[in-house]
Amino acid sequence: MALSPPETTNPGSFSNDQKEYLQGFMAGVIASGQYAYVGTNAAGQLTGAPGAAVTGNLAAPSEENVFGTPLGDLSKPERWKHEQNGLDVWEKLVAHANADKFPDEADTFRFKFHGLFYVAPAQDSFMMRLRIPAGEISSHQLRGIAGLVDEIGNGGADITTRANLQMREMKPRSIVRALTRVQELGLTARGSGADNIRNVTATPTSGFDRDELIDVRPYAHGLHHYILNHRDLYGLPRKFNIAFDSGGSISAAVDTNDIGFFAVRVTEQTLAQTPAPGPQTLSPGIYFRCEVGGITGHKDFARDTGLLLKPSELVPVAAAMVRVFREHGDRTDRKKARLKYLLEKWGGFPKFLEETQKKLAFPLVYAPRGCAEPRKPVLKHGHLGVFKQSQAGLNYVGIGVPVGRMNAKQMRRLADLADHYGTGEIRLTVWQSLIIPNVSDAFAATLARAANSLGFFTEAHTSAGCVIACTGSKGCKYAAADTKGHARATMAHLRKRDPFLDQAVNIHFTGCNHSCAQHYCGDIGAIATKLTDGREGYHVVLGGGMDQEQGIAREIFRGVAADEMPALIEKVLVTYRSRCTAGETFVQWTRRHSVKEIQEMLSS
Repeated sequence: MALSPPETTNPGSFSNDQKEYLQGFMAGVIASGQYAYVGTNAAGQLTGAPGAAVTGNLAAPSEENVFGTPLGDLSKPERWKHEQNGLDVWEKLVAHANADKFPDEADTFRFKFHGLFYVAPAQDSFMMRLRIPAGEISSHQLRGIAGLVDEIGNGGADITTRANLQMREMKPRSIVRALTRVQELGLTARGSGADNIRNVTATPTSGFDRDELIDVRPYAHGLHHYILNHRDLYGLPRKFNIAFDSGGSISAAVDTNDIGFFAVRVTEQTLAQTPAPGPQTLSPGIYFRCEVGGITGHKDFARDTGLLLKPSELVPVAAAMVRVFREHGDRTDRKKARLKYLLEKWGGFPKFLEETQKKLAFPLVYAPRGCAEPRKPVLKHGHLGVFKQSQAGLNYVGIGVPVGRMNAKQMRRLADLADHYGTGEIRLTVWQSLIIPNVSDAFAATLARAANSLGFFTEAHTSAGCVIACTGSKGCKYAAADTKGHARATMAHLRKRDPFLDQAVNIHFTGCNHSCAQHYCGDIGAIATKLTDGREGYHVVLGGGMDQEQGIAREIFRGVAADEMPALIEKVLVTYRSRCTAGETFVQWTRRHSVKEIQEMLSS
């Protein structure tokens, strides 16, 4: 009787019984000499001797992998991405909206590809995050967002530390309406969450900064649209940040990004003072330095790669670097999946830049930093107040928004101010503030007074526009404390008990190790923790900074109860005021002393 193969319910794969049957069948065929045998030995060489083979014609295919990582080794989010790309869930979005239903764990992750975050248990609703390249938004768009949050949100929006907007408390039935309304406004949320390139930021005064070397908005917008139109730039090993610095007087915190581009000027004098960079020749002009690997929540700033790039090379180089990260980043351990850790694995920049070069049709040029003029120091609080523009007779007005939160009425009024006194243009900043440019000399003071009457600030003051806070536990499941609430309480306390400082001090409240508020970069930083008695509290760090003050803050106190933070911060500021030398900044004062010395001063 002929032997029949076992049945299978899964065509296209073999069960163990089937494999045993086929192996026996082929052994018989080989023995009868009906077919020539070809197999592979242990060295990977082809062989015609069955006894020397470790795999034969019927060997099972090797395990499927993602950029070399076997499926079995992938982290859970990586498996979700492999099972279904987050860009391909439109039908699911519509179905969940029709059913007014929240997604399961896997689709909660995938929905973030469309800027939709189911934020339970903090809130049983969706948060929606936009992408606003270079922080540029029009008065028309801001009014449209105000109408949207009034209709289907909580009546307000938050400016984020990536110079864009977040809207909260949307029910499932509203998510498709929110996405389509945003698109009708000329905005998008695509790729603003999960393992994607976040909002592309730029110096917020680009185009009117009197000290800028070049307007970097075209490069931020160019990269933004390149990302939107190239599917392979989504689904990275982890999130990715890119920023452009114009070389002007305002910071965009570019040195905290995975990739940071800094405009520099090369002159005849700097070239004469610097050895030739190699076979390439340089001409005087505006170029960009490229720094990579910043992730301040992990206590690291971006570092100079040695590259000197022409403006036209910025977007191709950024895209090439992202693709290198996409292909080689760690997809097994989420804690080690940022670019910083790939660079560490490869022992620094050489291999990373070698892989980048392979993807480019033009040669990368390396040059020492001295071939260009040093960057001018930034104006630390130049995003707040009235400042002259490069255009004669015009000013920009920097407006501080307490912890970045605005209600719809304030948003509409800001849009009106931008129309009446400016040109309808608004710039959002990474400092959770905004700028209205192109205000004539005659109306700058009027606009500033109007902004103050709305509950905003137009001057740098420790109790006002210099306090930054992430979303906190009221809207984020990762946060260990109500950062925005505690930041507001601190601001109110300092307004009542003004320490009368000669200069403003930045205070950063962040809710978890993701460090969205970049606590390690603040003059005073606080990272939330749960105390042993269950209360909310903070670990306190001092002396961080960016740009010319670049440095990671040092921890001074652990486990300070949230309700004790306002008094502690007041004491820090009063102690600084009484013990600093003439003209000494807060950063200089803290770094002049050891941790022990500061602790003793503040404990006395």
